[in-house]
Amino acid sequence: MESVLDENYQEEDTQKGKFLTFSLEEESYGIEIKHVTEIIGILPITVVPELPDFIKGIVNLRGKIIPVMDMRLKFKKDYLAYNERTCIIVVDVREHSVGLIVDSVAEVTNIRDEDIVDQPLLSSGASNQYIKSIGKVNNEVKLLLDCEKLLSNQEYDIIFDMEE
Repeated sequence: MESVLDENYQEEDTQKGKFLTFSLEEESYGIEIKHVTEIIGILPITVVPELPDFIKGIVNLRGKIIPVMDMRLKFKKDYLAYNERTCIIVVDVREHSVGLIVDSVAEVTNIRDEDIVDQPLLSSGASNQYIKSIGKVNNEVKLLLDCEKLLSNQEYDIIFDMEE
């Protein structure tokens, strides 16, 4: 007897260990592929007043309005003008779509559990609350993000109250 649960488990299992990697400046980051819905180029952004600086505004993605945040500004890096390599990674955060503006997308890569290290030093710093763990890929290090923590509860409420 195959149930819907079995199908969901199989789908989730095929995504296990897969991360979409992207860069900001010289640093490489990864997001679990299960959170990513799509990757698009930069679209026209409508600025919405009184939002946090890192929220650049909203975009119309095939009739759906989604907020977009510049990950450089979120991570307290210098602003960089958008170019042909700049992408928006659309992710699901707590049942809402959010666009993450990044310098460039690299690839989808497999990172085995044994190559993922929890870093207790990172979790204590306020600026590192978004980093869930560290992935080792060949000789590189990928900072693996926690999608659920990209927005604080207060930021989440501000952004998604504007939609209603």
